[in-house]
Amino acid sequence: MANKYFGTDGIRGRANTKITPDLALRVGQAAGLVFLRGEHRHRVLIGKDTRLSGYMIETALIAGFTSVGMDVFQTGPMPTPAVAMLTRSMRADAGVMISASHNAYDDNGIKLFGPDGYKLSDEIEREIEKLIDSDLGQRLAKSADLGRAKRIDGVQDRYIEYAKRTLPRNLSLEGLRIVIDCANGAAYKVAPAALWELGAEVLEIGVEPDGFNINRECGSTSPEALSAKVREMRADIGIALDGDADRVIIVDEKGHLVDGDQLLAVIAESFKDDGRLAKPGIVATVMSNLGLERHLKAQGISMVRTPVGDRHVLERMRADGINVGGEQSGHIILSDFTTTGDGLVAALQVLAVVQNIGKSVSEICHRFEPLPQIQKNVRYKSGKPLDDSKVKTVIASVEKRLDGHGRLVVRSSGTEPVIRVMGEGDDRSLVEAAVDDIVDALTKSAAA
Repeated sequence: MANKYFGTDGIRGRANTKITPDLALRVGQAAGLVFLRGEHRHRVLIGKDTRLSGYMIETALIAGFTSVGMDVFQTGPMPTPAVAMLTRSMRADAGVMISASHNAYDDNGIKLFGPDGYKLSDEIEREIEKLIDSDLGQRLAKSADLGRAKRIDGVQDRYIEYAKRTLPRNLSLEGLRIVIDCANGAAYKVAPAALWELGAEVLEIGVEPDGFNINRECGSTSPEALSAKVREMRADIGIALDGDADRVIIVDEKGHLVDGDQLLAVIAESFKDDGRLAKPGIVATVMSNLGLERHLKAQGISMVRTPVGDRHVLERMRADGINVGGEQSGHIILSDFTTTGDGLVAALQVLAVVQNIGKSVSEICHRFEPLPQIQKNVRYKSGKPLDDSKVKTVIASVEKRLDGHGRLVVRSSGTEPVIRVMGEGDDRSLVEAAVDDIVDALTKSAAA
């Protein structure tokens, strides 16, 4: 059964329309009650990105958590992976990240972490949802047991040191000119600082958040400005994070984009060569290019596919004992270091390969030739177009045509009313025709 509030990555929606102060208050109370276990003084860590609505949501969450007797520690703007790490490091009972990731400023969201730094299971999310819609008045703390809230210092330095320690102790980035685009988001202070402390010459863009400009024409979803800056400054590499810094995209010295699939290949092969690959395989999603799968197979590395979403990737990694996984979008999960995607840590692993091999980024990060991959979206207002019998017939026909020559993925978005259609194969014209046939069927169904 679908959740009422939780989606594929926490609770997300338009700020002050779906994500209201009342909802944030109740989420704080409900999550607080779920994590009140034992007689110790309970604590929750709250981080956020740079959206204007973060102030409103943070304040409401604080009221919710303190009203059930939890102490609150506020970090201010911090990357999602930093909040996950600090939750575990500081022995908090829960962690919260206020962010809508790569979305525009007028959206926001609430991501929750357990004391182990991992995102919550479906069971715990359902438990929280039941409490959100229940009468919580009888379960509030007594006056003497209310929680306290305070802003904590030094957490940025802790995360910077943590990120740096994922590299060999003697490795320096000296001699590298790096452009870093922080998307005017959560990593606008910590990412440039970490790179500079490691010895790099750092050129910063997307580091002037004003509450409205997060992800606006910058960051991993809009890397054009980064590409232009890399070429202008003759930099060795460009690094683009998204609003909460849990994903990364690389730009080589020529200004060409390097997506998450190429980064997975670079990191997986590096880990294999160093004997750090826990199993001879990685985890990726159904959206990763078939070229990646073929390339890794030739290197003796298998690839397991999951549904889209870093949560699905991580669950499979934990189940199979695999320590490298990620998505084409740039969510790279390295479970030796992190419990979620970490854009900065992933970028540092790539930079380590660049320094150790001593070749250009364009040589190092182009590991395989991607197969032609066509992606299109079809918006709809209501209903379930994928349940339409005519749509199902067209999809079955297309799958038959592609059998042995490519792949097809048709799925509903987990965050908006969109059907995503992806086809790939050796023959671009065949793939384009296949995708267009499905898009046409879905468009007719959506309009009916």
